Amino acid sequence: MTGVVVADGRAAASMTDVVVAAAADGRAAGRRGRSPSSTPPCAACKLLRRRCTPACVFAPYFPGGEPQRFASVHKVFGTSNAGKLIQEVPVEHRGDAASSLVYEANARISDPIYGSVGAITSLQRQVESLQTQLALAQAEMFRLRMAEACAAAGRSSSGGGSPSSMSDCKRTPDLHVALDQPSMMELEYAKFWY
Repeated sequence: MTGVVVADGRAAASMTDVVVAAAADGRAAGRRGRSPSSTPPCAACKLLRRRCTPACVFAPYFPGGEPQRFASVHKVFGTSNAGKLIQEVPVEHRGDAASSLVYEANARISDPIYGSVGAITSLQRQVESLQTQLALAQAEMFRLRMAEACAAAGRSSSGGGSPSSMSDCKRTPDLHVALDQPSMMELEYAKFWY
């Protein structure tokens, strides 16, 4: 195999050297032949194994580096439906729409029955429970302040306070009990319906 010269100027020792040199030349030519304006494919085009065009609806919202985002949307909604949903939204809100599709798809995959509604309902229950706890804590603080004010009024009168001021302190309702019962009933009602 004498007389064959490969691309780097050295003589080929065997047929393997010729094949390797030709493959290297082909790869280099392929890199040179690629136009500088071509963009890497988006996650949707990668998943669907198609060529990503500049007019691709998914390219701005599903970059090629995050294939799992589009995979979940594709699994739940399908490519055609997701594309239609994104195109129906004004351009300035399409990023938010794509994020919402990803969130809903991930929620639907993790909870096939309720999806994101299950997560929203759970968070609403937590908010209601925390609001109830806050109301109880505020009522307890009010009750303690009233008791402290009555005790201070009793000390300031040096034991000879007027009977009306003493009776006012004794008539302070137990607000903890007054707020606790309806709140607990509302909480049970909320658990039943949600």
